[in-house]
Amino acid sequence: MPDHEETVVVHASSERVLQVLTEVGRWPEWTPSMSRVELLGSGPLQVGSRVRIKQPRLPSVVWQVSDLGSDGFSWTNSAAGVASFADHRLSEDADGIRVRLLLRQHGPLALLLGALTAGLTRRYLRMEADGLKRRSEGTD
Repeated sequence: MPDHEETVVVHASSERVLQVLTEVGRWPEWTPSMSRVELLGSGPLQVGSRVRIKQPRLPSVVWQVSDLGSDGFSWTNSAAGVASFADHRLSEDADGIRVRLLLRQHGPLALLLGALTAGLTRRYLRMEADGLKRRSEGTD
């Protein structure tokens, strides 16, 4: 099934990167791939949180957080014959904090949707990785 992945090395503390990553409502400030991000409900991001995302050229979707820890988070959504899983994971290495952004889709329409949106998906993941790096490093 279609998988898309981007990795970026960030020169900031893992705490800073995680803070930027989990303040999902602020994502449109640092990545043009997001028009609007709304945490549905109150409180901070947590397992079970639902987040409505509107991206340019795509319909709004609601993601639900399935995993959240000191190394990042995952969330899922399902719509129109496609189930999506997105993972935002941090790991420390000699170069800095390595952030891996992964989008995996499956379901009866996943191959078709993947073929139609592959270029856009790759661009958006790159924008998100680059924006996360700039915001975490304080260069934006």
